[in-house]
Amino acid sequence: MILIVVVVLVIAQGDSDESTTPAPSSTTTDTTPREKTQEPRGERADLTSFQLDDRSEAGITNIWVAWTIKNSSGEQSDYSWDWEAVDASGTRLTNGSQLETDVQPGQTARGEYPTTLKSVKGVKLNITSFNRTASY
Repeated sequence: MILIVVVVLVIAQGDSDESTTPAPSSTTTDTTPREKTQEPRGERADLTSFQLDDRSEAGITNIWVAWTIKNSSGEQSDYSWDWEAVDASGTRLTNGSQLETDVQPGQTARGEYPTTLKSVKGVKLNITSFNRTASY
């Protein structure tokens, strides 16, 4: 009986926002109600979109990260997160930190930031840490 309680406690403590997680996908697919309940929970779910935006043209590389935050809490909030872009072999190509401040309850905020990436082909974004704090 004690072993079961310990296992349950260890499993419950294993779910943390500090782990590396893939950025939200920008693709849309039909989902069943059951699949919708498996979306990220907690403050990390407020980052509804985080993706690469390739604006390159005429041989000039111009790749940005773009995001959307929706404040689902009941208080004005500041968001900060760290991210990395990795290639198919897992090699980190670049990384950065983003900050979105003074987002009102229910408000959506969008932002973007340039990168040093040369291509988006085979590149995956990961969120390495994510924090929401009350702003005053």
